Amino acid sequence: PVGCWRKRYQGKLSSSRVLFRRFSDPKSPEARDMASRGAPLLLLFALLSLAVCSHGRIPQWSDLLRLPSVVSGDFSDLRDDDSAGTRWAVLIAGSSGYWNYRHQADVCHAYQTMIKGGLKEENIIVFMYDDIAYNEENPRPGIIINHPQGQDVYAGVPKDYVGDDVTVENFFAVLLGNKTAVTGGSGKVVDSGPDDHIFVFYTDHGGPGVLGMPTYPYLYADELMDVLKKKHASGTYKSLVFYLEACESGSIFEGLLPEGMNIYATTASNADESSWGTYCPGGTSSPPAEFDTCLGDLYSVSWMEDSDIHNLQTETLKQQYQLVKERTSNQHTYQLGSHVMEYGDTGLSMEKLFSYIGTNPANEHFPFVGSNSLLKHSTAVNQRDADLVYFWNKYQRTPAGSPKKFDAQKQLFDMMAHRMHVDGSMELIGKLLFGSEKGPEILKAVRPAGQPLVDDWGCLKSMVRTFETHCGSLSQYGMKHMRSIANICNAGKKVETMAEVSAQACDRVPAGPWSSLHKGFSA
Repeated sequence: PVGCWRKRYQGKLSSSRVLFRRFSDPKSPEARDMASRGAPLLLLFALLSLAVCSHGRIPQWSDLLRLPSVVSGDFSDLRDDDSAGTRWAVLIAGSSGYWNYRHQADVCHAYQTMIKGGLKEENIIVFMYDDIAYNEENPRPGIIINHPQGQDVYAGVPKDYVGDDVTVENFFAVLLGNKTAVTGGSGKVVDSGPDDHIFVFYTDHGGPGVLGMPTYPYLYADELMDVLKKKHASGTYKSLVFYLEACESGSIFEGLLPEGMNIYATTASNADESSWGTYCPGGTSSPPAEFDTCLGDLYSVSWMEDSDIHNLQTETLKQQYQLVKERTSNQHTYQLGSHVMEYGDTGLSMEKLFSYIGTNPANEHFPFVGSNSLLKHSTAVNQRDADLVYFWNKYQRTPAGSPKKFDAQKQLFDMMAHRMHVDGSMELIGKLLFGSEKGPEILKAVRPAGQPLVDDWGCLKSMVRTFETHCGSLSQYGMKHMRSIANICNAGKKVETMAEVSAQACDRVPAGPWSSLHKGFSA
């Protein structure tokens, strides 16, 4: 350092030379004071000298006094640097209907987070039914928000796969990079290579072993595992991160996702509990008064609101997991909250979020630290009851005696009647199969942690079709009974027996819209 200073600044920094000589002279007061303060001050002085040698300028204190995790090179260069592989993102909202506003709001928000993080639009594939922004029920036409005071997140979101193109088959084809298997849509797929990082975010209703789609059939856990294994076998990614928001979402990976595939997954709930909508009418952090529906999902807004305010070059997947876990659990009380879980290669959680979703340059000086926290709590609603919140608020708000009041009342009653029909039919089937005492116990049984929902997934799907043939569609609400149907398979019952008892339990398919099979079977 001494030689460097003299060579570069001879004749220009005389005062600095004098100061340096004073600190260098072991007999000087300055040198004795430095020795008493110990090595840290020596190290700081050496760093200052080396910085001048390296860059040919006098450094600012801000160049040196930064967290070690931030000092990793030029921030702007890293933002668009794909030398270590391309970042890909697949974002899926698996529902339709204005009462499911929050799922598309989640996906639109996620897209904005990725774009601000530096991901390229051609590397982000969006699935959403796209019936919310311009829905006649939307009080802000053309705008979607994901927070009570939030900005529009809909603007600029690409319509890659919308409407009836939001299918299980298209999702799988996109993930596998199989352009020839895609039907409709933009045709964009994850055309990834061996050095690439893939991020998947899926938000919707779910049930044990199943995820909803706005089209039929639904997505089953065994099918997703088969696709992930094919993707891994193809050698077309370095690592894959999967964030999943749905009721019983842990059951999608529990006992199914093996280690060694370089896949890390986190879920909004464990295998046998609901996830939660948030920013719902009638509580703390409610949406603006003109909204009758929840604006977001608790797990989803937790990871996105964290990502929106921190430098993701310094924050790991594990740190975000812990932060989201605390908020989604309602500070570990699990009252109006759920258990966020992690599966697969958990060692990947030590990687930086930047590798998957980039980072907003505006957050360069806001690294993750242990004391970071998010909004402690907002009113949460069980995902399965969020649609009831919407229909009830709609009924309450419409003028008495008006045609709209009658329509809102009918919608509310149709939904409640469907719920009672599905619950009652499944309970009766259990009693017919196993007896009045053992039936409810067997249907509700939960397997030990680490075991998949069912041994024979083909049996599960056949039983679902058999039930729906006689009793009507399960719909998004009826997915909660997938565990009951799985337990019927695990008990060794045959499809023929299921058909007999289903026919006894349901003498006809109800006429209501929720029970209709016009869109097809769930399996």
